[in-house]
Order: sequence, then C-alpha cells, then structure tokens
Amino acid sequence: MDLNSDVGEGFGVWHLGDDEALLAIVTSANVACGFHAGDAPTMRRVCEQAAALGVTVGAQVGYRDLAGFGRRRIDVDPGELSDEVLYQVGALDAFARAAGTRVAYVKPHGALYNTAVHDEAQARAVVRAVRAYGGSLPVLGLPGSALLSAAEAAGLPGVPEGFADRAYTPEGALVPRSEDGALVTDPAAVVERAVRMAVDGRVVAVDGSVVAVEVASLCVHGDSPGAVPLARGVRDALTGAGVAVKPFVG
Repeated sequence: MDLNSDVGEGFGVWHLGDDEALLAIVTSANVACGFHAGDAPTMRRVCEQAAALGVTVGAQVGYRDLAGFGRRRIDVDPGELSDEVLYQVGALDAFARAAGTRVAYVKPHGALYNTAVHDEAQARAVVRAVRAYGGSLPVLGLPGSALLSAAEAAGLPGVPEGFADRAYTPEGALVPRSEDGALVTDPAAVVERAVRMAVDGRVVAVDGSVVAVEVASLCVHGDSPGAVPLARGVRDALTGAGVAVKPFVG
C-alpha cells in the first residue's frame, strides 16, 4: 500500500505543514505546483528532499486559487483548465528533474479533486493535460470517479485513493469540508480506518454504513492537525498488520 501526503503547500513567507518530517514517513509526495499553493523555491526544496529520501514525486494540480487554497470550485472552461494543469505538471517536473527525480503521477487538489468526481468535462480536461504531457503518468482519484474513468479511457493508469483522515458519505464520496465531522482527527480512528481500507477495502461512512473502497494509495493530509504523528501511526499500523508500505509507482 502506498502512503501519500500533500506537501510543499507554503507560499513566500507563509509555511504550512512539516514537509521534511512527512517526507521521512510517506512513500509518495503530492507536491503543490503554484496554483493553489506553493512557489518556485518551495517546489525546488521539496523535490530535492523527496529525491534524497527516495520518495516518489507527484504533481498536485489545482485551480488558480491561492487565496482560497484551491478549495473553491471554479467553473473554468475545460480548455483553459487543461492548459493550466499542463502548465503545473511541467513546472514541477522541471524542478523534479533538476533534483534527479521526475514527476511520476498526477493528483488534483481540493475542489478540483472533488469536482472531477462527478463533472465529466473537468475530469476529461485534467486527463487531456496529463496525456498531452506525454508518457503514461498515473492519475490518483476517488474510486468510481469520473476522473479515474476518463484516465482509463485515455489509456492512463487510474489509481484509486483512500483518505484515512476524511469522513465518507454512504455513497463513497468525501464529506465536504464545510460540514461538521468532515475531518477525522482522533489518531486511533485514523489508524483504524487506514488499516481497514488497506486490508479489507472497507470504510465506515458518517451514517454508520460500511462502504467498499478498494484503494492502492492512502492519504494523510499534510495540513491536518498532528499530521506527522498521524502519518507515522498509520505507517506503523499498516506494517504491523502485514501490509507492505511502498510507492504504487516506481
């Protein structure tokens, strides 16, 4: 099972999360590409740290929304969205290659991630950009989402992802952050959910029902309260349950 986290989400003098500590725990790093968060020095630094630790680098692409941290849905033209996603992937890949590594996958951030669950036009726009960049970069997304369907239709690997620290609806979607209980902050609950998703492919939804979530990667958000000990607890618990923790892509 892959373990990923969002990193590089600082901007200028503003810092968010402990990137260096998280990179020592996770196997894949979703690096902000400058649109919802991040800047050139931050991308360079995080890519260098990830390369030194053998952590796989992924481009976390988002809406052009620094003020809203990419958590506000934008009704952007699909052609423009494709161009902006392509721009972000290329920018991060330049820093990754300068650090001796490369962008190995793409994951939308925040509102773009959630919009691409159901909005086929925006999902296809993201996939067109990834396809245009060349190669066969995997795309991370929610199981059953329009994003993963679009990726697979375009011949790209669609990688289903689970969230140890987010609440789920009975339909298998993430509870919107605007609603109470959207974040799971109790360390024991986060660990239990991670192990259950990895071992059984199941998670308990907010109404108590059990939802099937077959996943190949688990996310612990880098901006969650206590993100570093949460990530460490999840990794230790997965290993203790006999789950090999390794990147989903080499």
